[in-house]
Amino acid sequence: MSHAVDGKIRHITVADANVFAELGFEESEAKRLQEDAQKEVEQLILIKRQLMQEISSWITEHNLRQAEVADKLNVSRPRVSDVVNLKTSKFTLDTLVMMLSKLGKPVSVTVG
Repeated sequence: MSHAVDGKIRHITVADANVFAELGFEESEAKRLQEDAQKEVEQLILIKRQLMQEISSWITEHNLRQAEVADKLNVSRPRVSDVVNLKTSKFTLDTLVMMLSKLGKPVSVTVG
């Protein structure tokens, strides 16, 4: 016996909508949740940018071409370019931490 998958789209949330309000939270709670989520995203982007700037500084210090760095990191040259150009959405924190580790710049974390 096979079951058909229902693929109908019943609702589309517009890009600038508050997803928490769309999920049915009260307006004040939805606003607070959205603000908290935005702060978390901004913090994550700042940390990624800091790690990317460390990689870029290392490249400059060692006077290397992106292709040489790509070989050292075992990634493509465009991937190195994305780091240098601070394209934060293309990287996870752990990827950036691993890259720095491969460059001999281990990352330590301070909490609080």
